[in-house]
Amino acid sequence: MLSKIQSLGINGIDGFLVTVECDVSTSVPSFEVVGLPDVAVKEAKERVRSAIRNSGFEFPPSRITVNLSPADVKKEGPVYDLPIALGVLSALGQIESDLLQKAVFIGELSLDGKINAVRGVTPMLISALEQGKNIFILPCANANEASFISDATVYTPENLQQLVRFLRGEIALDAIKKQSWEVLFATSKPSNDFKFIKGQSQAKRAAEIAAAGSHNLLLIGAPGSGKTMIARALPSILPRLTKFE
Repeated sequence: MLSKIQSLGINGIDGFLVTVECDVSTSVPSFEVVGLPDVAVKEAKERVRSAIRNSGFEFPPSRITVNLSPADVKKEGPVYDLPIALGVLSALGQIESDLLQKAVFIGELSLDGKINAVRGVTPMLISALEQGKNIFILPCANANEASFISDATVYTPENLQQLVRFLRGEIALDAIKKQSWEVLFATSKPSNDFKFIKGQSQAKRAAEIAAAGSHNLLLIGAPGSGKTMIARALPSILPRLTKFE
């Protein structure tokens, strides 16, 4: 059988949608991942196989082919572990749910089925929202950053078994609560304040010019001369970030 699960990838600071296609057939047992995967993606088959078995689901010997579409864009990292596992279970007929078609899934799997955090969640979710997706299944560890994406409905199961039971309708999961960007900006403070830096007039002037004109800044000097201190204090003279930034 064939199944399709929506996931996400990241290229620089931009996310893009990835369709995880899984085909399971009765043939010589094998597990292949295609679609320009890097080493971490290729290794997903070992994590997925163990996670499915250790979560109490069947993993019969079959020929499994996973295609990550679009196939001409490189896929990186363990972000596809969860959608691959769900795709395999769906192709085997062990899951049936409308959410499999509506939601977007990302997450790394431990061998025991736990869903671990991945990097780049914020830009991936923003890009997915721009393309009409608004339901996401993410790791619990990424819930905090995802809570600032106001238009997204996000569920964060702890492990593969809990997620499958949720998709089957056996248990309920609450969507994460939203947090306000405005509150975050109002309560966040830089670790250092620029006004307390004494001396280093040239370095301070360069930092002030860079801050005023949105220029790049490179600080070079001996250890202990104040480079890190100035860099940490720079946000205290920068304007508050906008939500878009």
